[in-house]
Amino acid sequence: MKLGKVEFCHFLQLVALFLCFSGMSQAELSKSGSKPYFQSGRSRTKRSWVWNQFFVLEEYMGSDPLYVGKLHSDVDKGDGSIKYILSGEGASSIFIIDENTGDIHATKRLDREEQAYYTLRAQALDRLTNKPVEPESEFVIKIQDINDNEPKFLDGPYTAGVPEMSPVGTSVVQVTATDADDPTYGNSARVVYSILQGQPYFSVEPKTGVIKTALPNMDREAKDQYLLVIQAKDMVGQNGGLSGTTSVTVTLTDVNDNPPRFPRRSYQYNVPESLPVASIVARIKAADADIGANAEMEYKIVDGDGLGIFKISVDKDTQEGIITIQKDLDFEAKTSYTLRIEAANKDADPRFLSLGPFSDTTTVKIIVEDVDEPPVFSSPLYPMEVSEATQIGNIIGTVAAHDPDSSNSPVRYSIDRNTDLERYFNIDANSGVITTAKSLDRETNAVHNITVLAMESQNPSQVGRGYVAITILDINDNPPEFAMDYETTVCENAQPGQVIQKISAVDKDEPSNGHQFYFSLTTDATNNHNFSLKDNKDNTASILTRRNGFRRQEQSVYYLPIFIVDSGSPSLSSTNTLTIRVCDCDADGVAQTCNAEAYVLPAGLSTGALIAILACVLTLLVLILLIITMRRRKKEPLIFDEERDIRENIVRYDDEGGGEEDTEAFDMAALRNLHVIRDTKTRRDVTPEIQFLSRPTFKSIPDNVIFREFIWERLKEADVDPCAPPYDSLQTYAFEGNGSVAESLSSLESVSSNSDQNYDYLSDWGPRFKRLADMYGTGQESLYS
Repeated sequence: MKLGKVEFCHFLQLVALFLCFSGMSQAELSKSGSKPYFQSGRSRTKRSWVWNQFFVLEEYMGSDPLYVGKLHSDVDKGDGSIKYILSGEGASSIFIIDENTGDIHATKRLDREEQAYYTLRAQALDRLTNKPVEPESEFVIKIQDINDNEPKFLDGPYTAGVPEMSPVGTSVVQVTATDADDPTYGNSARVVYSILQGQPYFSVEPKTGVIKTALPNMDREAKDQYLLVIQAKDMVGQNGGLSGTTSVTVTLTDVNDNPPRFPRRSYQYNVPESLPVASIVARIKAADADIGANAEMEYKIVDGDGLGIFKISVDKDTQEGIITIQKDLDFEAKTSYTLRIEAANKDADPRFLSLGPFSDTTTVKIIVEDVDEPPVFSSPLYPMEVSEATQIGNIIGTVAAHDPDSSNSPVRYSIDRNTDLERYFNIDANSGVITTAKSLDRETNAVHNITVLAMESQNPSQVGRGYVAITILDINDNPPEFAMDYETTVCENAQPGQVIQKISAVDKDEPSNGHQFYFSLTTDATNNHNFSLKDNKDNTASILTRRNGFRRQEQSVYYLPIFIVDSGSPSLSSTNTLTIRVCDCDADGVAQTCNAEAYVLPAGLSTGALIAILACVLTLLVLILLIITMRRRKKEPLIFDEERDIRENIVRYDDEGGGEEDTEAFDMAALRNLHVIRDTKTRRDVTPEIQFLSRPTFKSIPDNVIFREFIWERLKEADVDPCAPPYDSLQTYAFEGNGSVAESLSSLESVSSNSDQNYDYLSDWGPRFKRLADMYGTGQESLYS
């Protein structure tokens, strides 16, 4: 078989490697001239063996144990008296030794990436005594690496970005692969990179793994993402080397390389003239293939006849141009507007200005549509003034409104009564003249804000609103009066000329030059000997004493009439009475008590005694009320006495009834309607077993005038009764009127009547009914006996 040059070189390398390993594995102990080593002797012999490292290939896959090396001592004569033992890492489990020959074998497959070397200890023993003939020595078994691990990308897969339109050679990202093989031996861990997918757009540096762009002018708008497959191969990329791959996703990031463009050269929109100010008329948008900040727009009106009527702004979310109204539209004044609008990128990239201007323009035509508009007032606010003394029906002012439409429909006026609830004003429906309908009072309401409605005669639904502010002008129609209710006192020890009170006045009117009040005593009080008044000329006055020696026993209260005049035209005046109380004062002039009765108390009882007496009276009244209340609540049970004879037919009821809600004991309908004839009713709480002596029910109806007079007389008695309670109470009267429907209940009349009832059986009921038997018996002798 003929080998090529490369294959022949590989073959020579393998043969040299095998011979090297075989030579090192056969290393033995060299003879020395030292004496044998004895365990029991004090003297130590020189080591009689010299070690070399043992090497063994990893990943041995044979069925027999792998020969590692041989141990031999110069004490061993070959007669079998020496045995060899092995200890340390992997002894007996991985590595075994032939105790007779000293041959070492590996029994398991070894992996350098798991453990690169093993440290063991060897010793030669006398077989008979089991004592060492040589001192224990340590040696190392190194695992020889082979190319059994492929390169791995520990950080993959990768994602990266690069700006679009980047020049060739722009770095994108660096990928790194690692190989677990021994980098110090051979080429097993030497990695080179190559690109399997992604040409011709990208390339990779073989040694560094840096990915770069390979084509110019890559456009994100054409394709924004690429998937690359990168390979890493060991053995410097030679045949037989192991490889690993990873993916790299490269995204082209946007740059501002596309100018904005309007899809159309012109737009047209129709809007009604009634559209309110700040309403949106239209939305237009210039297309931009870029994204994010590179697609942000600025819009402006560069030309047209609607520069002051419309404005355009940008919607930050959609990048649309929003056209809105700045002023009211009027179809009658102008029916259409033309705007020239420009759109431009906010931030242009200078590298791409050569592609053309990064702006675009379009034309927008706005057609104003006619609508039926409400009447419009000539002024948004009409200020008017009127004197509060004006007469009813006088003219205050006039408002005017017109129909802005071309039809110019007549207008009728009215006042919104929600703004003029008291109906102080009227307006002429045709002329708009406002007049007074009631007397005005500035002190009640100084300004009236009313709303005037103007509606089209042909279309009453079209209503315009105008606002009128009517100011009421003041006249002097309110007299001055005291500024407050004064509580004036004078001390008993006051001296003549002492100021005891300073007074001022107020006036509801508001003169343009301010108030000026004049104070004086009335004619009747001018010559009094007790007090005088001094006008301070500053809208105040002082009250002074004219004498001393005021005594509460003589007079405790003085009334001083004061005359106050204002400065109005014409002037108004009023007389106000100042009440002055005489008081007992301390040395500082502070009033202590002002009651005249205080002088009477020392002659009789003291204040403490009076309080004690009053407390006793109140306690007694409370006890009396409690006793009366308890007696009223006391009731006897409505049952028969057990000792009472069952035949007894005269029953006494001590029942006051349940008040107005008790409809069983008394028929309330009789009080509400005197003409109601009440039949005989039987009480439901206690019913006698024997009922007789019944009388026929008469159906005569009493005159209700008698009852009205009776109740009226009792009402007057209750009103003047000093013992009546101070609250409403229910009064019950047993009044039957003139001629009772029950007739007479007299026993004498019953005896003298022509009744055919026989009461002789009462004598058979026993001695307890003897009196009744004598009274109602038929015999004359029983009546007078």
